[in-house]
Amino acid sequence: MKRTWRAILGVFFLGVMMFSAISICQNVGRTWRADLTEKKIYTLSAGTRAILGRLSQPIKLKLFYAKTGALKGPDQIKFFNNYYYFVRSLLEEYERAAGGKVKLEVIDPRPFSDEEQEALRYGLRALSITEEENFFFGLVVETEYGATKSVPFFAPERQSFVEYDISYLIDTAMARQKRRIGVMSSLPVLGDDVSGYMARMMMAQGQRPRPAWMVINQLRQQYEVTSVGTEVEAIPAEVDLLLVIHPKDLSEGAQWAIDQFILKGGRAIVCVDPFAVADMPSPQQRMMGGGSESSNLPRLLRAWGLEMPANVFAGDRSLAVPASVRPNERPQPIIGYLGLSRGCFNEDEAITADLNMVRVLFAGVLRESAWGRGPAEPNGAAPRPRLTPLLSTTAAGNAFQAESFEISMMDPPLLMSRFTEGSRPVHLGYLVSGAMSSAFPGGVEVEVEAPADPNAPREAEGKAAARKVKKRLTGLSRGEDGAAAVFSDVDFLSDLVAFRNTVFGPAIVGDNYGLLLNAIEALSGSGDLISIRSRGSYQRPFSRIDRIEAEAEKETAALVGGLQAKIRGLEGELSNLKRPSSQEEQGLIESAVIDKIRKIEVDKRQAQQELVKVNRQRRGEIDRVENRLRNFNLLVAPGVILLAAVLLAVRRSVHRRLWVRRLRED
Repeated sequence: MKRTWRAILGVFFLGVMMFSAISICQNVGRTWRADLTEKKIYTLSAGTRAILGRLSQPIKLKLFYAKTGALKGPDQIKFFNNYYYFVRSLLEEYERAAGGKVKLEVIDPRPFSDEEQEALRYGLRALSITEEENFFFGLVVETEYGATKSVPFFAPERQSFVEYDISYLIDTAMARQKRRIGVMSSLPVLGDDVSGYMARMMMAQGQRPRPAWMVINQLRQQYEVTSVGTEVEAIPAEVDLLLVIHPKDLSEGAQWAIDQFILKGGRAIVCVDPFAVADMPSPQQRMMGGGSESSNLPRLLRAWGLEMPANVFAGDRSLAVPASVRPNERPQPIIGYLGLSRGCFNEDEAITADLNMVRVLFAGVLRESAWGRGPAEPNGAAPRPRLTPLLSTTAAGNAFQAESFEISMMDPPLLMSRFTEGSRPVHLGYLVSGAMSSAFPGGVEVEVEAPADPNAPREAEGKAAARKVKKRLTGLSRGEDGAAAVFSDVDFLSDLVAFRNTVFGPAIVGDNYGLLLNAIEALSGSGDLISIRSRGSYQRPFSRIDRIEAEAEKETAALVGGLQAKIRGLEGELSNLKRPSSQEEQGLIESAVIDKIRKIEVDKRQAQQELVKVNRQRRGEIDRVENRLRNFNLLVAPGVILLAAVLLAVRRSVHRRLWVRRLRED
């Protein structure tokens, strides 16, 4: 009986000890934290800590999450539970790192409660779950003096931007004005700015206002975005940073405006492109003689020490992204569609230091011009600007030439046949900074309307108003503190490449938008925010599988290309034989040429079978490696456990034998 009570008491005290240990760990051990994620996603960046260290007044973080309501919602709502725990853990890190300046408050707004009214008053987004229940997932930053900033809803597409969004709210909560970004573009990136009446008129005529690019909608959440016309002669003084997207056929006056803006200390991001897919005309427009899809600023680039050759594109077989060009077509690597990964970014520059994946579509090649490589300007008057590469291919990358109609055909094998591997990277982006000289040292001449003559007769007023006169614009010939980020691609910002549609709305893909944000923050001088933003998204590719695929593709590239060319040639012969030029030839084809058609069809079928066989062999090697890796991953853990069990069993057996031997000896 005593042994029974002793066992019961032992179990009871063991439970008390375990409960006490858990309580102690939950309270005292809360400060003992270890971030075991590879990219340290739960560790605040140095930029966030610097922002928190500059806080001059206490702030309150109010995290609104309908935790109870989420349990009643569909699977799309329940998805946010893990996201909520991640955001809450991150906010707890903010509270811990602020040294008492930040207080976190987690609120579960219930229906008809004061908390729900407070969330609505702050402008948080409410998703209806039931007739009474609303789902909230937002953040409010409130200062000591009542100023508020908010994230209306933590959308899934911005999950990799959470720390940036939170730090941006804290950094701007002290009544700072938004920076103004001026956008100059020959594309409708800002959409159609029409009033309600004009929108209704367009709808009545079967037209729809063009929406702004998603990247512009994202920028409007943090900045004040304004339009800058392509015919201006001066950039407005209130513009903090100029974003130039696809400056096609830009007037000399507008180029002069960009030149002077940078020489006066302005900052610019310039995106040019030898072939902008976003500017491809429709088939009807192409038949009517649509314009070029290329854009360039050769005179400005030359003044900055750069050049971008026409019809020259960057390629890299190891970075080519497989894609389906047409419906129901198997994805094929497109040599001009590149997924830049680690190693393609300049790790010494904050703009690109921590990016992981950026996709570009038929990007051009930026090269340092002869002047750019020299120690000084041609006249030796001033040093050249500093040229820092930002984006590059791998060492196996190279430039390839293709005409615009070949790019518009989107024939992956044809484009791949134009590419040969190189031995050094080609560059797709540069940071130009420091002392700069004007691209127009003598100024430019522009046409302006002639002023009206007050002594002219009334009937001549219309003619005078329509008359144009030449006017010379002059300004700075040199600037000492200019800066511009130049990229040889426009499509990396387009909806086609930088975003994808999900059930929750548009989602950001990779770090394309992050690259733009990094450039904006770096050029506008906010180093703390740039160090946060550059963390980007992270992927862990199967590098060995990718390497095997690249090697297999390289080995079979010539054979596959030959078979595809043979198939195209046979298809061309068939189309010519099956298209008689007159009704009299119809009978002749049916009687004399039908045997030849059958032979060509047999040859075509054999070539297609050979192509399938080659692709099957290549795929088989990849599948074998995948199976070996899968089996290794499945067996390694049970194998380790089994080995440990065997070792423990052997150790126990040895100890038992030793113990028995000692007993016998005693």
